[in-house]
Amino acid sequence: MRGPRALIPLLAVCGAGAVVAFAGAGASIEKGDAPALADGAQQAPKAATITAMTWNVCGDAVPGCPLGGRPAELVRAVGHEARANTVGGRHVKADVLLLQEVCSAQVAALGAAPVFHGWSWQFSPDAKDATCANGQGRPGVAIGSRVALGDVRRLRLPAPRGHERTAVCATAPAWGTRLCSARFSATGEDPRGEWRRRQAARLAEAAGPGRVVFGGDLTDVPAGRALDGLYRDYAECDQGPNARDGAATLQNWSGAAVSKTDYLFTNRTAATSCGVARTPNRASDHRALTAVIRFS
Repeated sequence: MRGPRALIPLLAVCGAGAVVAFAGAGASIEKGDAPALADGAQQAPKAATITAMTWNVCGDAVPGCPLGGRPAELVRAVGHEARANTVGGRHVKADVLLLQEVCSAQVAALGAAPVFHGWSWQFSPDAKDATCANGQGRPGVAIGSRVALGDVRRLRLPAPRGHERTAVCATAPAWGTRLCSARFSATGEDPRGEWRRRQAARLAEAAGPGRVVFGGDLTDVPAGRALDGLYRDYAECDQGPNARDGAATLQNWSGAAVSKTDYLFTNRTAATSCGVARTPNRASDHRALTAVIRFS
C-alpha cells in the first residue's frame, strides 16, 4: 500500500434487470449501444472519491483458472472481492470494477446479481471468433460501475495476428471521470514488449486528457519499457515516490504472489492509496488491486 500521491458500442447491463441464465447469456451483453449521457462529462467535475478495483478473474475453463469451469462460483467471488478489500488499513467496497479474462455470460450474470443491483456494466470481447468454454460466451474485458456509464468505446489494441486484444472505456458523469479496462499481450506473444508499448499508447489515447482511472492486467512488470509512457504521464496507485514498483499481483501454481502485472493509473493530481491482499486468491491466478482515489 502506498500513501496519497501527486476505456465501442455495447449494452449496459443493469443489476435491476431480470436474472440471466449462464448458458447462452453471453450474446446479450454484446448487443446494442450505451447512451451518451448528456453534458455531465463536459461540466467542470466536482471533487470525488472513487474506490476502484482491477482484477483478472481467470474466467475461462483453462488450466490455471480455478473457477473457470464453475461460473456461478466465479460470479460470487467477484461480489466477494468487490466488498472485501483493505486499503490503508480500512475495509473498503468498490465503486468501480475493471475486469479482465472475463466471459460475456459472466458479465451478464454480474449485472443480474443482487449484490450489484443498480450497477452499469460494459464488456468488450478480445476477438470475434474466440469463445469461452461451457457456453460462457466470449472472453474479454469489462467495466462495472455503481453509477451510470455513457460515451462507451470499444477499441482494438495493436496486437500480433491471432492474439487480438481489446479495451473498453466509458465515462461516469457523476464523477466526471473516464474509466478504462484492458489486458495487454502476454509475454510469450510479445517477448520484446513492442506490442505492449503500442497497446499502452493506444490505451492512454482512449482514456483521454481529463480525469481518468484506467488499467488492468498489463502483463508486464513495472520496470518494463512498454510502460514507460504510462508512468511518464500518469501516476500508478502502488508506485513509490522514486521508483516504479508495487505489491505483486500475479500468483504461481501454489498461490504465491510472484510479480506485479496489474495496474491502476490516474491523473498525477489525484491523491491515491492502494492495496493488494497478502493472502492467496483461490478464485484466480491474480490478486485484486484496489485503490481509493480522491479527485479534488
